[in-house]
Amino acid sequence: MTSQQPYPPAAPYPAALPRNGLGTAGFVTGLIGLVFSPIPFIGVVAWPLVIVGLILSILGFARANKGGATNKGLALAGIIVSALGLVICIVWVAAFGKAVTDTANSLPAAPPVASLGAPAAGAPNGAAKHTVVYKVTGTGKAGTISYTNDGMTSSSTESNVKLPWQKSIELPDGQAFQLVSVIAQAGGSGSIHVSIEVDGKVIKEADASGYGVATANGDIGSFGH
Repeated sequence: MTSQQPYPPAAPYPAALPRNGLGTAGFVTGLIGLVFSPIPFIGVVAWPLVIVGLILSILGFARANKGGATNKGLALAGIIVSALGLVICIVWVAAFGKAVTDTANSLPAAPPVASLGAPAAGAPNGAAKHTVVYKVTGTGKAGTISYTNDGMTSSSTESNVKLPWQKSIELPDGQAFQLVSVIAQAGGSGSIHVSIEVDGKVIKEADASGYGVATANGDIGSFGH
């Protein structure tokens, strides 16, 4: 009787390859934006890169949380580098605006022209101000809402916000540059709409759905205010 030879052990299945194209794309795009963000003038191209990188990384991170993708850590790293690049971009814009304002303030003022029996032209009774209104509308809640509150680099963030949401701030008139910005992440269901109003006029709007991010920003002076 011939003895039966044992069958060789079955080869193990190869490990599943990581699946998180959105998270990977967001990390790469955000990293490139972060590299460009500190470079004067050239850094202007970093704005769309870090914003797109942040959106893709958040979407990849959300998919990984639901078990639909792997590489959750890479998506989280993409969120971090994209957010850091966005902060650097805002700081550079604020620094440039401050330099322009300081230069304008250092110029000698023209002497006022007074007329008989009337106060000097341009003598205000109180400092003029702009009223800025941030609005986020939609269904359900927004995951996070971040907005600038001083026209420069200072910002505030609110989480798990029930919609509709609104925030009003006042900024002084006459400055060469004043940044207004609002960023809102959708809560995963439905859609959201963000807008910025300055003195009753809508200057920027954006929309997002799912876990997307809606971003609206601009300079008050560039809109004729």
